[in-house]
Amino acid sequence: MQLLLNQPVGRLHVRRATPTSVEVADRSFSASFLLAPDALVDSWHRGSLAALDAAAAAPILALSPAVVLLATGSRQSFPPTAFVAAFLTRGIGLEVMDTLAAARTYNVLAAEDRRVVAAFWFPDAG
Repeated sequence: MQLLLNQPVGRLHVRRATPTSVEVADRSFSASFLLAPDALVDSWHRGSLAALDAAAAAPILALSPAVVLLATGSRQSFPPTAFVAAFLTRGIGLEVMDTLAAARTYNVLAAEDRRVVAAFWFPDAG
C-alpha cells in the first residue's frame, strides 16, 4: 500500500525531533520555542521548568490555542501549578509529555486543523 504525506500548504510541522532538538521548516531548534500551525516563536522561556509561571504562559496564550502541548525533553516533567492554572482557568487543555511524543502529537493535531500550540522547552536552555 502506498502512503502519501499530505501536509497543508503554509502549515508548519515538525520534520524531525530528538530529546534535545526539533527541526521545523529546515531550521533546527535546541533552545525553547513555540510552534503553532501558522506561527513560530523562536525565543521562549529560557529558565528552568520550575520557573514556568503565568508570565511564561502569556506568549502561548497570545497564539489562541485550544490545546497546548508542553514538551519537556527526554522525560515527562510537570510544570508548577501557576503555569498549569493559566490554561485551565481559560478552558484550554494542557498536555505535558516528552519532546518526541509532543512532536508526534503536534503533527497529528495540526494535520487535523486543530488549534494546537506546542511549547518545546529544553532542560539545558536555562
